[in-house]
Amino acid sequence: MTPDYHRPDTLHDAVALLAERPCVLLAGGTDLYPATKAQSLKGSVLDLGGIAGLRGITRNTEGWRIGAGTTWTDMLRADLPPAFDGLKRAAREVGAVQIQNVGTLAGNLCNASPAADGAPPLLTLDTSVELVSVRGVRVLGLGDFLVGPRRTALTKDEMVSALLIPTAAGDGVADFVKLGARTHLVISIAMVAARLVVEDGRVTCARVAVGSCSATARRLLVLEEALIGGDVGDVAAHVRAALDPIDDVRGTAGYRLDAAAEITMRMLREMMP
Repeated sequence: MTPDYHRPDTLHDAVALLAERPCVLLAGGTDLYPATKAQSLKGSVLDLGGIAGLRGITRNTEGWRIGAGTTWTDMLRADLPPAFDGLKRAAREVGAVQIQNVGTLAGNLCNASPAADGAPPLLTLDTSVELVSVRGVRVLGLGDFLVGPRRTALTKDEMVSALLIPTAAGDGVADFVKLGARTHLVISIAMVAARLVVEDGRVTCARVAVGSCSATARRLLVLEEALIGGDVGDVAAHVRAALDPIDDVRGTAGYRLDAAAEITMRMLREMMP
């Protein structure tokens, strides 16, 4: 264990420590530990696991609050409307059950991998990220929080305290599909999440997001507008125009575009009235 290890009991103590010195933030550790090649973590480590108030899902008049310490298993067990089904499907594919038991939704976002499983479904839920420091609290939309590969808008003295989902995002139905070299325990080649609200046979709200095909997970805004307008046109063309994937060991850019387009078309075909 690193000699400079801290495990505060309160959020107040955690942000006070962050104000004093830069720290490596430790939540579930499912991304942090595999990326650590040394026998111990370098620098000051701030373990957030002792802050009970960071874990859990609550609801008020404004919507849902998902504490930063909430695990994927917590999400799977929560009583939530069908609009969260895409997020729950993503939760089932975040590693093995042991990973789901300790890995956190907020940690998945802070790791900021373009292939972060939680990002696309959380984008379809209009999620905002609550950041806290000794200077106070600020809230960013998830699209603004994710800056680039392995980069977020967090400053050195901030930590994520919660994910916020507005009441309106609880409407509709949702889905999530992840394509990888195998069905589980794999980093995705492409993944798509969608949430649709349908009234009287017409789409009144649409959210579609794709991961692993750009520097960050990305909403397909033009396609969403087309779905609401009723003139969808060429879905594949909308998907391709919105993304800029790269070639890597898991797949070529061209294959990723083809996969994302096909997954999106199939998903919308099943969800549309």
